[in-house]
Amino acid sequence: MTETRDAVADLRRIAFLLERAHESTYRVRAFRTAAAVLRRRDPEEIAQLVRTGELVRLKGVGEVTAKCVAESVRGEPPAYLQKLEAIEPSPLDRAAEGLLEAICGDCHSHTDASDGGSPLREMVETAQALGHDYLVITDHSPRLTVANGLSADRLRAQLEDIAELNAELGTGFRVLTGIEVDINEDGSLDQDEDLLAQLDVVVASVHSKLRMPRAEMTERMLTAIDNPHVDVLGHCTGRMVTGNRKRPESQFDADAVFAACAERGVAVEVNSRPERLDPPKRLLRLALDAGCHFTIDTDAHAPGQLDWLRNGCERAAECEVPTERIMNTWPAERLLTRTRG
Repeated sequence: MTETRDAVADLRRIAFLLERAHESTYRVRAFRTAAAVLRRRDPEEIAQLVRTGELVRLKGVGEVTAKCVAESVRGEPPAYLQKLEAIEPSPLDRAAEGLLEAICGDCHSHTDASDGGSPLREMVETAQALGHDYLVITDHSPRLTVANGLSADRLRAQLEDIAELNAELGTGFRVLTGIEVDINEDGSLDQDEDLLAQLDVVVASVHSKLRMPRAEMTERMLTAIDNPHVDVLGHCTGRMVTGNRKRPESQFDADAVFAACAERGVAVEVNSRPERLDPPKRLLRLALDAGCHFTIDTDAHAPGQLDWLRNGCERAAECEVPTERIMNTWPAERLLTRTRG
């Protein structure tokens, strides 16, 4: 008799692979919602619902997801899952593969507390499954209302949630506290200074008025970089290279900005999102020549997107960025020594 598969694990794996492939949100949500509904039920109860045809009557379970569950209950890998598993990512060259293997954690990720698609625990469990040693949670700051940015009180509540989760996880994996804080037009940061001082990693990014004049944008970025709480300069040009939201690079004095990053110990982010791939390679090489350190981050807004690090590793390897200059190849304690200093 064929052994029943874990239907919830199969649904979550399908959602992960759809997210990794950058598929539409509504499609991913169907599988994550069904997984959440069934996660609270005993496997035997799920099997009984399949046998009686009652599964599709559960709110959050549709025809497609019910079919996948039925196949799992019969001990068969769902056909939908097999199709996705057959799509292999493009192989990396040796240098990029070496960088990917050296990565210890991800310094830029979002949960459903702001504009991410999944809760804290789901993001953390996925990071663990990918072999990370740590994950930095960097939800948006309050000014970015379109992304449901966190007020000071909501961020404090998240810090308590992270502390509780770390206590539960014990040793072996750490959830690090952080924020993707908006750089305001005058270069100030969109969160209380005393709260920023408590965080493990602060990623500072420009999200508004991306086409302001070159001199003004340069001053804006230099002011932010000079803030002692900033650890990483996020997606520095703000460009979008694919999709319906294509956007040109912001204009700024890259020599001055990267020199400031090198002097102040602020890492330049190599953003791995396929629609960003920021900074462009010419600027990545310029930052390297300026003496900057880097982080290779996914800027993940869903669990499957945490597997996008290969994009950034490939570009960093092409630009010959040394592994030791990439801060998230460091163990957590070394990273925190740098950011807290």
